[in-house]
Amino acid sequence: MTIIRKNRICTLLKGIETGDPASVEVVSTEKYIQHNPQTHEGGEGLAALFKRLSLTSPKVNIARIFSDGDFVFGHTEYDFSTHRVGFEVFRFEDEKAVEHWDNIQLRKGPNQSGHTMVDGETSVVDKERTESNRQIISSFVEQVLIANDLSLIGQFIDFSNFTEHNPKMEDDGKALIDSLEREQVKYQKSHRILAEGNFVLSVSEGLLAGKHTSYYDLFRLDDGKIVEHWDTVETIPPVEEWKNNNGKF
Repeated sequence: MTIIRKNRICTLLKGIETGDPASVEVVSTEKYIQHNPQTHEGGEGLAALFKRLSLTSPKVNIARIFSDGDFVFGHTEYDFSTHRVGFEVFRFEDEKAVEHWDNIQLRKGPNQSGHTMVDGETSVVDKERTESNRQIISSFVEQVLIANDLSLIGQFIDFSNFTEHNPKMEDDGKALIDSLEREQVKYQKSHRILAEGNFVLSVSEGLLAGKHTSYYDLFRLDDGKIVEHWDTVETIPPVEEWKNNNGKF
């Protein structure tokens, strides 16, 4: 079932290239809850969006795809009129996607260490460590990112073997610490921690330079330590601009 769901979400996302309405058949039009505030509800809303996007001759690259219980989440790259990177999260009931969240930003980089926002490891291993890795990232988010206790950061990250994909940072970790020390980056609430084996996705809410912001952070762990990190950061539009009333999170 996990493989089937992953494949159906890959088909859905690749449907952006063609505008084929059949690609959204995985979506339950009766139950679907859309959390992208700039997209209308339901499969019909997605079909219209895909048709519109297909006119720009888009390209979709699914860099990574994971599953966690009833959730399938992917790390994606979009080449529309602009080049963007995103995370897509879908919740399933039986074989239909009934809820969707995402976080998308303009692609930048490569960073000073030569890494792009989507390259790096893709293989899922250590599935027996899924729950322990989930707890490690949950503690990291709460204690380091939200509480901003940077004295604990070495307990979670192996800086001797660390790869950073944020376009503004680099592998040595100093840029990460500098960024968290600035008041412009504020993690305030953790909404969801999804995990499969050595990969864990954190969904958080906060502020960036005073603006309401959604933070999606993907971590790869090895032997209980973070060794690789990707992210997207998206400003949340004001409520009066939303096309649905479901909220970003």
